[in-house]
Amino acid sequence: MHEDGFRALLGEDGRRELDALATPRTFRRADLLCREGDSSRSVLMLLSGRVRITSVTPDGREVVLGVREGGDIVGELAAIEDRSRSATVEALGDVRALEVPGSTFVELCRGNARIAWALVVVLSGRLRGTDRQWLDLTGGSSIRRVAAQLMLLAVRLGVHRNGTVEIAIPATQAELAMTAGLSRESWARATRELRRTGVISTGRMRVTIHRPAELRRLAE
Repeated sequence: MHEDGFRALLGEDGRRELDALATPRTFRRADLLCREGDSSRSVLMLLSGRVRITSVTPDGREVVLGVREGGDIVGELAAIEDRSRSATVEALGDVRALEVPGSTFVELCRGNARIAWALVVVLSGRLRGTDRQWLDLTGGSSIRRVAAQLMLLAVRLGVHRNGTVEIAIPATQAELAMTAGLSRESWARATRELRRTGVISTGRMRVTIHRPAELRRLAE
């Protein structure tokens, strides 16, 4: 459970109160925790595993919005706004979660300042991160955009080994390209150049960053 995740911010008392009202759920790889447009309102607190958040643009493109992991919360916007799901949440592997009915979660937020504040901190952090991601991914050359996207993934998903960073990629090349505002061909050309210069190597749904400092420089 990471330190700035929703469950960590709740504190022991907040976790105990929410857990008492929650139902344990498990999901396998590729299971959908919720689907964009659905009318369900339940809130899911992730205990372990990772999920990816995607949304479909008006022109039909699927864009990866982010990755969440153990300690995070998903589905809270539909509950708070009493509206349909704004995104699809898909398990990237085995996931354990606690599910709380949306109406119950809203009442807890209204009556418990600690739970409400934890949610405010999480949503504020996501908004700040979205602003930063937008700046990083909508300007500069194809190389810069790809480097910025890979650095974001490295921060969220990277595993450090002997000076390298290994990333299990949560999306296809086409989906990553769309998220970075590039064509699939432009993404492929940029990654080929990064491979040629020894900055990265790639495998099936995996990227290894061999020269993190150089990739960071390219992303700036």
